[in-house]
Amino acid sequence: MADHNAKHVPDLLRSRTVALIGLMGAGKTTVGRRLADALVLPFIDADEEIEAAAGCSISDIFERHGEAEFRRGETLVMERLLHGTPHILATGGGVFMNPETRALIKSQAISVWLRADLDLLMKRVSRRNTRPLLQTGDPRQTMARLMKERYPTYGKADIIIDSVESAHDVVVRAIITALTKYYEERKS
Repeated sequence: MADHNAKHVPDLLRSRTVALIGLMGAGKTTVGRRLADALVLPFIDADEEIEAAAGCSISDIFERHGEAEFRRGETLVMERLLHGTPHILATGGGVFMNPETRALIKSQAISVWLRADLDLLMKRVSRRNTRPLLQTGDPRQTMARLMKERYPTYGKADIIIDSVESAHDVVVRAIITALTKYYEERKS
């Protein structure tokens, strides 16, 4: 897949970062890595960058300093990442909710929302217990609340792709098709 797409799409993407947004479990990191390979662009996971900057895990940041401090640090890391060379960027689930960060993404990147239904998200997030927002109460209820709160804002993304229960390459191909269409529409 990478060889075929490298010949046709990367020239269109060399000037802009592609920022993958969505809830935890939507596939931003997994799909992002494969998309970066297909487009021959670097991949960056914002959560990994936040952990490196803080010197501890996101769960530890939440536990020690709270969500507000995590969001402040997340914004600083996002500003740095969005001003770098074009790449595929997997963002944290709350990044696009911040109006300033959302505006920065809009000005520096193409936002792609990986939209997924509740059952799929729960299936994926249940594989790991490293999600701070799901550590209290009923995780399914929390996820449903986050969907209700965030999906209208995520809908402001430049591109919306359904993250489905299938091979990740299916989602990667859908993103590449949507990116190609996105650029073609802006050329005319």
